[in-house]
Amino acid sequence: MAPNFVGRLSITIAQAKLVKNYGITRMDPYVRLRVGHFVYETQTATNGGRNPRWNRVIHCQLPAGVDTISLEVYDECNFSMDELIAWAELRIPQSVLRGETLEEWFPLSGKQGDGLEGTIDMVMSFNNVVVQPRMIQTNAPVVLVPNVASGTPMPVFVAPNQPQVARPPPVLSEEDLTRIHEMFPQIDKEIIKSVAVANNQDRDAVINALLQMSS
Repeated sequence: MAPNFVGRLSITIAQAKLVKNYGITRMDPYVRLRVGHFVYETQTATNGGRNPRWNRVIHCQLPAGVDTISLEVYDECNFSMDELIAWAELRIPQSVLRGETLEEWFPLSGKQGDGLEGTIDMVMSFNNVVVQPRMIQTNAPVVLVPNVASGTPMPVFVAPNQPQVARPPPVLSEEDLTRIHEMFPQIDKEIIKSVAVANNQDRDAVINALLQMSS
C-alpha cells in the first residue's frame, strides 16, 4: 500500500563547516539524507575537506506522521568503506510547514561530541500539494543502512537522486538572479539559485522566500 503524503518538502544541502579533517589527505564528503524510509544523497565534494559545498536541491514527498529528517556526512574512500564523519537528526520547523522558506546552519554531532562536529547550511521549504505515486515498484532497491542511534542495520528503500520528469524552461535568467542578489547582498548567490529551484523559478515567490529568510 502506498504511504500517505502531506506535501512536498524541498531541501537544499548547501555547504558545511567541519571542525576536523579525518585522514591523511583532504576529505571527499557527501551527505546522505533520510526522510521517512526514503534515502537521498548529494554528489561528492571532491577535496572538500573541512569546507565542502554541494548546493544539492532535493525534492521529496513528506510522509504523514514524519516530522524529522536525519542526515549523515560521509568521507568517500576508494579502498575501504566510506567513513561516517558527522550526523544530525533535525525536526522540521513549524514555520517551514506553514509555508515559509528557512535557511539555517544546523549543528552536527560526531567523534568530537554532540553538536561539536561542525555545522551544515540548509534551506527548507514546503508545499502542501500532494503528488501521490501511481504505484510502488515491488522490485525497488533496498539497502541496509547503519542506524546511528542503535548501530544496527535497518532496511531502507533507496529513492532516485532526482525524478526524471519534464520541467518547464527556467524563468529566471542570470541577469534576473544578479538583480535579485543586488536586492539581497547578504545572501550568497548560490543560495539564491537554490531558492529559485525550490520555488520553480518563480521570481515573485523567490523574492518572498528571501524576504522571509532576511526577516
